[in-house]
Amino acid sequence: KPEVMIPLTGTVKELEWIQPRLERIASAVMGEKKVKFAYKFGTMIEIPRAAVTAAEVAKLAQFFSFGTNDLTQMTFGYSRDDAERNFLVTYVEQGILPKNPFQTLDREGVGMLMKWAVDEGRKTRPNLEVGICGEHGGDPESIEWCHLIGNNYVSCSPFRVPIARLAAAHVALKYPVAKKVVGKKKVAAKKATVKKTVKGKSKKK
Repeated sequence: KPEVMIPLTGTVKELEWIQPRLERIASAVMGEKKVKFAYKFGTMIEIPRAAVTAAEVAKLAQFFSFGTNDLTQMTFGYSRDDAERNFLVTYVEQGILPKNPFQTLDREGVGMLMKWAVDEGRKTRPNLEVGICGEHGGDPESIEWCHLIGNNYVSCSPFRVPIARLAAAHVALKYPVAKKVVGKKKVAAKKATVKKTVKGKSKKK
C-alpha cells in the first residue's frame, strides 16, 4: 500500500489543508489510469510542536515517521553542520554532552519528545504506525530506544542495514515484547522491522 508522507508538519491545520488536495489528485490519477488502490496518509515528525500536539496530528495522520536529524536540530537549537564542525567534539570531550546527539539519540530530550508523540498519537489512533528515518536508524543505542517506546520500524541507509538488523535482534531478545490490550482483546505488539532507504525510497527487510 503506497504511503504519502507530508514533511515538516508543525500543526494539524497544515494536514487539514493539504489532505483534500491530495485526495483530489489521487482520485484524478486513479481515474486517468483506470485503477483503484488504497493508500495511507501520514507525516514526518521533525518539529517539536508536532510531537507535543501528536494527539491532534494523529486525527488525520495514519502514520508517523520521526525525522530525527531535524528533530534533534530543532530541539537543541543547533545547526548540525555548524555544531559538528565547531563545538560538538569539545562538548563531548568536556562532558557537556555524553555523545554526539546527531549520531546517538538524546533520550532525555529528543527521546522523550518521541515517546510523548507515540503515546499521545496512539491515544487518538491505537494502530498508528511509527518509525524513524535518518542516521539514528543505524545506531544500536538509538534502535534500542525506538524499541522501548514502541516504534514499528527504523529506516536507514543500505550500508547500515546489517548493523541495524543485528541491533534490532539484540534488543528484541533483551526486552521481549509484552502483550498489549487493545479494546478487550489481547494482541502481541508488532515486531520491529528495519527498512533500507535507497534514493528516497524505502524497502522493508
